Amino acid sequence: MTYVIFSIIAYLLGSIPSALIVGKVGYNIDVREHGSGNLGATNAFRTLGIKAGSIVVLADILKGTIATVLPLLFNVDIYTLIIGVFAVIGHTYPIFAKFKGGKAVATSGGIILGFNPLLFVIMVATFLIALYISKYVSLASMVTGIVSFIVTLFIKDIGLMIVIGALTIFVFYRHRENIKRIINKTEPKITWM
Repeated sequence: MTYVIFSIIAYLLGSIPSALIVGKVGYNIDVREHGSGNLGATNAFRTLGIKAGSIVVLADILKGTIATVLPLLFNVDIYTLIIGVFAVIGHTYPIFAKFKGGKAVATSGGIILGFNPLLFVIMVATFLIALYISKYVSLASMVTGIVSFIVTLFIKDIGLMIVIGALTIFVFYRHRENIKRIINKTEPKITWM
C-alpha cells in the first residue's frame, strides 16, 4: 500500500507541466502551440528563451528529485528509485496536460540526483560534452543515457542498473522521431552564443 501511495504522489508531481505553466504565466504562450509542441525543457528553451528554459529544466529535474527523496523524508522503507520512475511517467504522460508531456530526460536526471548525486554530476557533464560536440539536444540526451548505464556497471547496484537501463530505453523510444531526423540531417541543432 505504501508503494501505491507514494507512486501516485510521484506521478502527480511528475504531471505538473512546468513548460506549460512557465509559458502561460510568464509569457502568455502555450508552448504546445510552438516549436515541437512538446512540454519539455528543450521546446521551452527554443520557444521561450534561456531564462524560461532554465526554469523549466530546473523544475523538471526537481520533480524527479522530490519524488525520489519523498519516502526518505517520511522515513518510509521503500526502494526510492521505483517511486521516482512514476514521476517520469507523470512528466511524459501528465494527467494535467491531456497525457502529452516531455521526453523524460530532465526528470530522469532528477531521479538520479535524488538517489546518487555523483552519478548525476557525471550525467550532466556527459550531456554538456555530447551537446557541445554534436549540437543535438536529442543525441546528447541519448548518449547520456548510454554513458550513465555503463557507469552503473561499475557502481554495482543492480536496481540502479535496471532503472537506468529502462529509462535509457524509454528515452530512446521517446526520441524515435529525432533519431529519424538526425539520420536525415533535418534535426535542428543548437547554436552557441
